[in-house]
Order: sequence, then C-alpha cells, then structure tokens
Amino acid sequence: MIYLGADHRGYQLKEKIKRWLKEWGWDYQDLGNTKYEPEDDYPDFGKGVVAKLQSCKVAKKEKKDSATFGILICGSGIGMSIVANRFPGVRCGLGFSAEQVKRGREEDGINCLALPADFITEQKAKAIIKVFLETKFLGKEKYQRRIEKIEKNIG
Repeated sequence: MIYLGADHRGYQLKEKIKRWLKEWGWDYQDLGNTKYEPEDDYPDFGKGVVAKLQSCKVAKKEKKDSATFGILICGSGIGMSIVANRFPGVRCGLGFSAEQVKRGREEDGINCLALPADFITEQKAKAIIKVFLETKFLGKEKYQRRIEKIEKNIG
C-alpha cells in the first residue's frame, strides 16, 4: 500500500502519481489534499501519511513481505521531509534523482519519499518513484546497525 499526501504545490503531481501507481498495479490511498486548496498547509497531509506508516509498521510485524510506503509532495520537498522525519519508524528521503533514491532505499531503508514538485520534471518524478518502489533494502549489518541507532536515539 502506498499512502499519498500533498499540499497545494504538490497537488497536480500527486494526481499524476495516482495514475502511475494504478498503471503499475500498486494499491494506494490518497490522504489529501483531495482538492486544490491554495491556502492549505503541508504538515496536515504529511502527518496523515506518517500516521498510516506507523500503524502499518505495528500491524506488519507478522507479515514482513507486505510493502508499505509513503509518498509526500510539496513545493521544495523539504517541509514534508521535516514533518515525516519527526515520527519514530519513518525514514523519509528527499528525492531529486533516481540514483540518490535507490541508495536511500538500499542503504538507509527509506520507507517514505518526499518529492519537490517545484524542482523536478514529471518524467524525473516518475523515474524516482519507480526506483523507490522497486528497490529493496540491502539489510547489510552496517545499514541495519545505523537504522537501529536512529530508532534508539529518536524513538
């Protein structure tokens, strides 16, 4: 399951992402904004997505094979990334390139992606999301150790 959230600056890209996810066979839930609202605030939608990720993490303890991700979109991607990374168990990476996001999935186990709608093309966003969803966490000891340190110090 993919949970989506976007403010007014990310709204148009989110609507395109929904079409791509459907084409690729991914289930998704749009947690807003569900309409273009020029005065909305990104923390409202970021918080909704990460709350879902946290609840799924607890429910998934027995089912490690089911993939659950968040995709957050705002103008710079920074605001959504800040919101998401305040929550234990959520590792959100700000995506500017497919290679960068691939490394984030493989080495840092990011489970949430923040996209900067004002700074990437639709084509680049599509490539980034595809890599985000298809790349697996490598699980090497050093990567797992680092994640555990983050969880212990923050969670």
